[in-house]
Amino acid sequence: MSLFIDSCVFFGMNSKNDAHHAEAVRLLKFALSGRGGTVYTSDYVFDETVTFARVRTKNADIPLTIGKAIIESPRVILLRVDEEVFNKSWDIFNEYCSRGLSFTDCTSIALVKTYDIDTILSFDSHFDGIISRNIYDHSDVLPAVS
Repeated sequence: MSLFIDSCVFFGMNSKNDAHHAEAVRLLKFALSGRGGTVYTSDYVFDETVTFARVRTKNADIPLTIGKAIIESPRVILLRVDEEVFNKSWDIFNEYCSRGLSFTDCTSIALVKTYDIDTILSFDSHFDGIISRNIYDHSDVLPAVS
């Protein structure tokens, strides 16, 4: 199994006020435990996460803490969007833009397909029907929130 972590999960874990905080904690514990297989995210998701955290919290320490945790994690592989993935992303964006996908979302889809990643961990339903977001299929192995 392999997992791709979306920005809403990173941000949700770090914001106790986020509607998905408890579930984000649970998902990241599962992913980082190694039981979910190889864990990926991307440079675009990183950018989106730290930018959103900076704008939303207006506190420079929070995005720096989140960014450092992603960069220094021994479990998270940070994929880079190269020219080929960028071009695939643009094609995906042209096809699915009307569904509410951002260009960053499209880069995530392109990377998931390019690297044959099994599941994206995300609370965003606009991925449904395009790539697997079936995070609850693994509820038997996900740790309880403590």
